Amino acid sequence: MTKLTTIELLKSIQSSKDGLALFELLERHPEIPRRTIQRQIVNLIKAGEILASGNSKSRRYFDVSREKPKNEVPKSGKEVYPKFIPLSADSKDILSYIDQSFEARKPIGYQSDFLESYRPNETWYLSEPLRRQLYKMGKAGEIDEPAGTYSRAILNRLLIDLSWASSHLEGNTYSRLDTLELFEHGKVALGKAAIETQMILNHKSAIEMLVNNVDTAEYNRYTLMNLHSALAENLLPNPADEGRIRQHTVQIGKSVYRPLTTPQQIDEQLDIFLSKVNQIRDPFEQSFFTMVHLPYLQPFADINKRTSRLAANLPLFQANLCPLTFLDVPEQAYSRAILGVYEMTRVELLRDLYVWAYERSTQEYLVIKQDLAEPDPLRLVWRDFIKQTIHDVITHPELDPFISIQQATSRKVPENERASVQALIVEELRRIHEGLLARYGLRPSEYLTWKMRHG
Repeated sequence: MTKLTTIELLKSIQSSKDGLALFELLERHPEIPRRTIQRQIVNLIKAGEILASGNSKSRRYFDVSREKPKNEVPKSGKEVYPKFIPLSADSKDILSYIDQSFEARKPIGYQSDFLESYRPNETWYLSEPLRRQLYKMGKAGEIDEPAGTYSRAILNRLLIDLSWASSHLEGNTYSRLDTLELFEHGKVALGKAAIETQMILNHKSAIEMLVNNVDTAEYNRYTLMNLHSALAENLLPNPADEGRIRQHTVQIGKSVYRPLTTPQQIDEQLDIFLSKVNQIRDPFEQSFFTMVHLPYLQPFADINKRTSRLAANLPLFQANLCPLTFLDVPEQAYSRAILGVYEMTRVELLRDLYVWAYERSTQEYLVIKQDLAEPDPLRLVWRDFIKQTIHDVITHPELDPFISIQQATSRKVPENERASVQALIVEELRRIHEGLLARYGLRPSEYLTWKMRHG
């Protein structure tokens, strides 16, 4: 029934040139419950079959072949910056310089003042109105929830989206669906180079490392070096460069920018970066600062941009904000924005892309948030007590279950919560089955004995 429902919804969306909103899908399929439609929409987005566009009330769902943005290529063969990404006048000025031929752009080395002149919480790459806008778009959890609560709740989806999109920016040809198959079933996509599969798997490992340690991780050498090591595994010509600060000269392809060459200079600038980024109080400014200065410094032999994209998510994870997944960010738009930083030490083009990319990410992740069930706070507080009580009830089939529950709650639970906790235990007891026995530390034989006596 679920597969049939999914197919019906997908056909409806594919048949509509302008996409469909939730209420339109409900009108077309009155026989399908609203909750089922919402769940299947999330599944279709996860599988890469449809895309969501618009804010919550105006959100519409499109067949990927109609909605997915494509880079414009004029007859001359030269790529045009995507028109669907809004640009400020300053960004257009950067673009006009970057779009000149390689020979017309002036070679430039690392400018230490670019980093050293930044004053945390006084200098702002993202203005206050822009930070408010980003926070409004990305607010996903409650302020008093533990760090990383939201990122852990959406981890499976995050692994697919961020691994796929970040790899795509490096020219990886895996599709979103290929990535899903690789993670869930270990199925390597046909016709793909081994390096592409390794890149995707490395992203998965690195993201898991960040999320699993989000409550203790911070911007320091340990985090950055281990993040780089996870992303670089089996991808660098010299394995000794994995997770190690660069010891040799590097060159940036298609750029006139020349990074620092000596390890001592790189170490000094990395320490300055870490000092400043840890002082920044706003999570979005902290995130964007990382996306600007880590690639600019090039502290590793390679894989600097990938490291910066994942590291930029750390403050968002910790603040329970929607992640920045880079979904549908065109590679040529990102590379030109980074060139603006490299060759001009200007952030406006990357800033405009960051804002657009974050809005694109939140449009999909807020759909997922709506589908996440909120935990019952009372059930959470009394979780261990409920499990122990059910275990005691079933392992003593000679006793009346309801009397046992009343006696247990009267001993342990405050009077103002007693009736509610009793109701929770009775509800758990009524729905128990063989698939839940391990949760309560029960053996099948114990459950069968109790069930034969109490039905």
